[in-house]
Amino acid sequence: MTIYSALKLPRIIQNLKTVVQLRQGFSSHAKYAEHKPIELIRNIGISAHIDSGKTTLTERILFYTGRIESMHEVRGKDNVGATMDSMELERQRGITIQSAATYTLWKDTNINIIDTPGHVDFTVEVERALRVLDGAVLVLCAVGGVQSQTLTVNRQMKRYNVPCLAFINKLDRQGSNPYRVISHMRSKLNHNAAFIQLPIGLENNLKGIIDLVGEKSIYFEGPLGTELRYDEIPQDMRAESQEKRQELIEHLSNADEKFGELFLEEKPFTEADIKAAIRRSCIKREFTPVLVGSALKNKGVQPLLDAVLEYLPNPGEVENIALVEKDGQDTEKIVLSPARDGKLPCVSLAFKLEAGKFGQLTYLRCYQGVLKKGDTIYNARTGKKVRLARLVRLHSNQMEDVNEVYAGDIFALFGVDCASGDTFVTDPKLNLAMESIYVPEPVVSMSIKPTNSKDRDNFAKAIGRFTKEDPTFQFHYDSDVKETLVSGMGELHLEIYAQRMEREYGCPVTLGKPKVAFRETLVSPCAFDYLHKKQSGGAGQYARIIGVVEPLPATHNTVNEFADETMGTNVPKQFIPGVERGFREMCEKGLLTGHKISGIKFRLQDGGHHIVDSSELAFNLATHGAIKEVFNEGSWQILEPIMLVEVTAPDEFQGVVMGQLNKRHGIITGTDGAEGWFTVYAEVPLNDMFGYAGELRSSTQGKGEFTMEYSRYSPCLPDLQEKLIREYQESQGINVEKKKKKN
Repeated sequence: MTIYSALKLPRIIQNLKTVVQLRQGFSSHAKYAEHKPIELIRNIGISAHIDSGKTTLTERILFYTGRIESMHEVRGKDNVGATMDSMELERQRGITIQSAATYTLWKDTNINIIDTPGHVDFTVEVERALRVLDGAVLVLCAVGGVQSQTLTVNRQMKRYNVPCLAFINKLDRQGSNPYRVISHMRSKLNHNAAFIQLPIGLENNLKGIIDLVGEKSIYFEGPLGTELRYDEIPQDMRAESQEKRQELIEHLSNADEKFGELFLEEKPFTEADIKAAIRRSCIKREFTPVLVGSALKNKGVQPLLDAVLEYLPNPGEVENIALVEKDGQDTEKIVLSPARDGKLPCVSLAFKLEAGKFGQLTYLRCYQGVLKKGDTIYNARTGKKVRLARLVRLHSNQMEDVNEVYAGDIFALFGVDCASGDTFVTDPKLNLAMESIYVPEPVVSMSIKPTNSKDRDNFAKAIGRFTKEDPTFQFHYDSDVKETLVSGMGELHLEIYAQRMEREYGCPVTLGKPKVAFRETLVSPCAFDYLHKKQSGGAGQYARIIGVVEPLPATHNTVNEFADETMGTNVPKQFIPGVERGFREMCEKGLLTGHKISGIKFRLQDGGHHIVDSSELAFNLATHGAIKEVFNEGSWQILEPIMLVEVTAPDEFQGVVMGQLNKRHGIITGTDGAEGWFTVYAEVPLNDMFGYAGELRSSTQGKGEFTMEYSRYSPCLPDLQEKLIREYQESQGINVEKKKKKN
């Protein structure tokens, strides 16, 4: 035997041991189909800003729990890519586009995991995942800290009341600083956060972690970090770990009443007391435990899995509410029971749709009861019934058939015609529905057309599928500009769908210049008194409406309101829906620039009707006339979407970056800096952000990066308003000339 092979032998033996352990882990997956008590189930999501290491962390979790045999990187040099990035486009770009579901087993507990995208353009994927999850892992980059999308994810967690653990990742990177990250968590996210772990060394010296609760150090040994070695806390870190443990105890005593009493009475408390207090306060969202590690370097992942089991709730500890419609009354809220005995009717929520090779794949979360293969379920919205021929659980893009699912499980069905957010029940008499998912309004529109006219059929199929799967991706034909438009959350969002059409449907498309979703609104209240009268033999039309159209406050400038303030019978109640429908129809297209009207309130105060000639149609047309009257007499302005922009680049480019943002009418709201890098926060109109990615890259030698997300609508500058009005009038004039030629 050569010296070289003798040196390699211990490593080969170690690798064989690892493979044997993983094989044992795989055989344990046969246990997954067993009916487990609800205490041994966790539904978690992994959410964070772009490039914080979510998919890498999920890959490590699947490897250590024996779900996959080998680990691959997100931008894999071996051309494999991460398991959860199953789409070819995701592997090529190194980003997550669709949330992917999987399940695994850790210490006899089933963990359902959803890996979500970090890019703001795919924010609806995160919304859908958090709507059905019981807990989440908020991943933070040790260098970047709290970034723009972290704030968005935090807001989404708050909206659905999802408890979370924080995991500070990438401690092996140059410039990593977990202490700065936790101070940002407290100041920017308003979390009552404290370390429950500390890193032993940083950057290239990251050796392991200190468990502050158990007062021990953990080292990750072996070629893939599979062997955990527990030891005493290093001598040089004892003072710091004692100080941080005391800080943890103080934060816990503020968050948990029971633990606070022990602390005030100065009674001794055990490791079990601290763990119980962390669990109680974490589930109530009053405390956020902070863990540390580096997923890429295989450090800190197993203790994170232990923390998921110890501190995040099982489905039985989360209150899930359904709405029951009463006859002629308001809806009533009822709490669903997570009991897994099958005595109660099943209630499930469809949270994501995907077109697979076997037809539409619908992801559902079961909230109550048991669902078995062969059962019949009903769509609470449409009343349609479906017989379940197949139930599957998902592991990224692979499927595994199951015979039954219980409350707390995440599963999928084939061939069910439904929309995202529909509720399915086994007993249609219940007349109940779960609250649906919040879907943000699209902010960017582009014209789209197939490059080859022969691809129209494939183009229609692709559009039909993508608009059904993603509610933020919308499609409509604009008869004025004679163009087909797609709308979405950003340029990248629309670009990805254009590439998917070419890859998945063989239909290359051409995208036009992005169009921004401007809005029109009223500046000051304007009264109206409009009479619609038409008599041409036979039954005529007669309707008179009187009232006021007024602007809503700036905080509500994306919605419209209708108020019926009529007294008596001057406007009969059966005609009021016609007035409201007329108002809503006119708001679809403003008369100033052709964009939607928003931020106004239509107050119907009085009117008049004719005993024979009045109808709902007459009042509908009268409302059209009244809005046109208000348009001519009132003062109108155009609103544009304002984006929260966050730019990160090396210090030497700070002046250039700020100059670019000012040139684009941006308002700088704050700056931040750490170790040679700076971050600028600004509010910039979306209309001025097109082409910024290229400009930033070229002016910062490719080192600068930025993210943006929708913030609010705000009045645009007068010169832009004049330009938009002029362009709209010119386009209308062209259409008029064409009509004259035709006639």
